[in-house]
Amino acid sequence: MAVPKRKQSKANTRMRRAHHAITLPNPVSCPQCGEPKMPHRVCPSCGYYKDRQVVAKED
Repeated sequence: MAVPKRKQSKANTRMRRAHHAITLPNPVSCPQCGEPKMPHRVCPSCGYYKDRQVVAKED
């Protein structure tokens, strides 16, 4: 098994971890009702996914 010969410095460790930040979710608008929703998921307000209704919603 490979083992590092030298200790990795704090600067190099922090540079590597600089890309580990969590990004905020990017909601998109639903094509049916226009409400914001997460991509690739059923719209919570109208129940549509990919131009067809998959969850029955009461009005």
